[in-house]
Amino acid sequence: MFKIGQIPSFVPVGKAPSPGSSAVSEKVRTRLEELDDLEEGSQRELLNLSQQDYANRIEELNQSLKEAWASDQKVKALKIVIQLVYDRIWSMCSDPRPLPDSFTVDDVNDTAKETCLNWFFKIASIRELLPRLYVEAAILKCNRFLNKSGIQETLPRLTAMIKGIGDPLVAAYTRAYLCRVGVEVAPHLKDSLNQNFFDLLGTFRQIGGESVRKQLALQRVEAPEYLTLYSPAISWILQCIAYRAPEPLLTEMMERCKKLGNNALLLNSVMRAFRPEFVADRATDFIGMIKDCDEAGFPKHLLFGSLGRSLACADPPESERLTILNEAWKVITKVRSPRDYVNCAEIWVEFTCRHFTKREVNTILADIIKHMTPDRAFEDAYSQLQSVIRKILTYFHDFSVLFSMERFLPFLDMFQKDSVRVEVCRSIMEIFIKHQLDLTRDPVILNAMLHICKTMHDSVNALTLEDERRSLALLIIGFIRMVSFGRDFEQQLSFCVEARATFCNLEPVLVQLIHTVNQLAMETRRVMRGSHSRKTAAFVRACAAYSFITIPSLSSIFSRLSLYLLSGQVALANQCLSQADAFLKAAVSILPEVPRSISVEGKLRSSESFLLDFTNNFLAMLLVVPDHPEHGVLYLVRGLLNMVQDYTWEDNSDAKVRVYVSALPLLAAMGQETYVYSVPKVDSNETLYGGDPKFLSEINKLCETLIGQILDHLKVLGRDEGTRRQGALAFSLFGVLLAHGDLRNNKLSQLAVNLWNLSHKHGHCEPRVSVRTLEFVKHQAQQPDMSHLSDTVQRLTLQSRT
Repeated sequence: MFKIGQIPSFVPVGKAPSPGSSAVSEKVRTRLEELDDLEEGSQRELLNLSQQDYANRIEELNQSLKEAWASDQKVKALKIVIQLVYDRIWSMCSDPRPLPDSFTVDDVNDTAKETCLNWFFKIASIRELLPRLYVEAAILKCNRFLNKSGIQETLPRLTAMIKGIGDPLVAAYTRAYLCRVGVEVAPHLKDSLNQNFFDLLGTFRQIGGESVRKQLALQRVEAPEYLTLYSPAISWILQCIAYRAPEPLLTEMMERCKKLGNNALLLNSVMRAFRPEFVADRATDFIGMIKDCDEAGFPKHLLFGSLGRSLACADPPESERLTILNEAWKVITKVRSPRDYVNCAEIWVEFTCRHFTKREVNTILADIIKHMTPDRAFEDAYSQLQSVIRKILTYFHDFSVLFSMERFLPFLDMFQKDSVRVEVCRSIMEIFIKHQLDLTRDPVILNAMLHICKTMHDSVNALTLEDERRSLALLIIGFIRMVSFGRDFEQQLSFCVEARATFCNLEPVLVQLIHTVNQLAMETRRVMRGSHSRKTAAFVRACAAYSFITIPSLSSIFSRLSLYLLSGQVALANQCLSQADAFLKAAVSILPEVPRSISVEGKLRSSESFLLDFTNNFLAMLLVVPDHPEHGVLYLVRGLLNMVQDYTWEDNSDAKVRVYVSALPLLAAMGQETYVYSVPKVDSNETLYGGDPKFLSEINKLCETLIGQILDHLKVLGRDEGTRRQGALAFSLFGVLLAHGDLRNNKLSQLAVNLWNLSHKHGHCEPRVSVRTLEFVKHQAQQPDMSHLSDTVQRLTLQSRT
């Protein structure tokens, strides 16, 4: 924290001699003594406080002032801020009707005028100049209650009073406060603003005078540090003046600065306060003024920093831009302090990126590395270095240009802190995904992005939150999706192999890589129009091997199941029968590992619905998968059903039996002479067995076994009072028999009727569904080859609910 002495410079010290009794009444004298006691106590409390403690104490005093006004302690409340006083007098004028915002003196009643005048008399009784001036300025707005020209007359008087303040720093902030109040209550009165500025210029000789230098030496404060204290006040005054000011006035201000011998402090404030367009149009003039400034009083790199901020918002003449950059960088590169250097360099990076090419930006990056690498100075400048990266990414969206900068990746290496490095890499990836519209195979981009993605991946550990893992994985996936080697499929597969080794700890990335490789195999099939050559056949087998090796590394059981099934389908489509067989057997083998409950969005849910979806999809695929010559008839179907039989389902669950019901349509389809769908260039069982009676017999036996299991379960449900479940399951089996069974078989027809009656026995079946089903059966019975359904329809009756 920066201090000048023990007492803040804007707190008055000591008291003037008391006025005689003839000057004020006894009552006023008593009140003034109370005020003096209050001020002395406040001063003692503010001695030796830190900056934060001081701010906290001021806030406490502000609250106490509000409470004092509410409790009618008016002497104590003399320090109240402007709005409280104004609101009090306003409320006096608002009875019975509210006072309009555009009120005049004629609208103010006598009581309010008297109260307002009393306030100004009290203020006039304050003996010290500084508190009297501040308090009167604070309630300047109240002049509206007294006369039309009160504010216009008071502002010049208060401006003149500031000349009586001896400390130039205190005077500067007093002028800033008066300008603030003046702009708020009378923005149209510009003359007082200008006069305050011109009076401020007159104090600059005092700032550099002997008395100030002695005081700074006594308090061990360096001149540049002391001068920076003026900047906020001067900047505020100039901002008030510059707001909507005509250009001739700004030019006049600039010329007055020149007459002062190019005072660096003032010049810095001018560049910060004036419109960026004004500064940019005269950038060369400002550079000349900066050159003429005394380096000792105010460092030139700060001046160039202020100039750079303006040039980041407005463009100088095109013909002057390179000269401006060269002149600025001559000064910036000579700054010895790494902190001062990077603060200034970071500002000028944006100007460079806006107007120049990668060559100039690369030169600046090299210079920053040169300055910030010694003694690991970059560790204290991560925020500025991150800002440099953000500005470059704002203007360079062509990543082939960006990564061709020789110093860009070395610049990234300065981010040694893990959290910062990952944040920077994340920002680069977000811009890449947003702006890289075309697929790329550029080796420069790929190598750089792999390096960046690896940095993000390697930051993941056991303590990394799941949301963070997911976020990083999505960014890496976005990069992988943008990589394409065109028809060079082998190179694409090699990239996926490298990516798998690089991103092995992020499961969503591995899943994406498997999808990418499967897509690559299907693209190969499309190019070859389904007829593989020896070379492409070997390639798609290599793709299958990639997936088969990668899938077991996934922790999510359902990810493994779905990818085994998908990869098996891709292998089958590419006529890789043994590979497809291996995928499907692997899927069946891990079914026992499926847990009975899984976490979905942080909540435990039963896994049955997911498992049922998978088995239904699996069964649908088995129709086109030919039996393995060494494993017997329907070995995959039997293997799946055996796993379902042995799986530990939830208590009171019908899931196992529902799988049996779903398997019946598959077996019925397998018994057809021509399958309803097939895979080109792959011989399914319809071709292998050619309607062999033994094959059909195996299908019928398996169907009988499944139906028997289902009926046994229905009996159990009837005993256990699970009538609703019994009815739903019976109706499902009825629908399967109706759609896929040969109801010319009397036993099967009778079974269908019994199932219909059972499903309606307890009235749980939805009437609309029953009616529509019955109408469908009647319609089917009218078809020429479905007349056998007529007898069945006669025995299907609707029962009302009980």
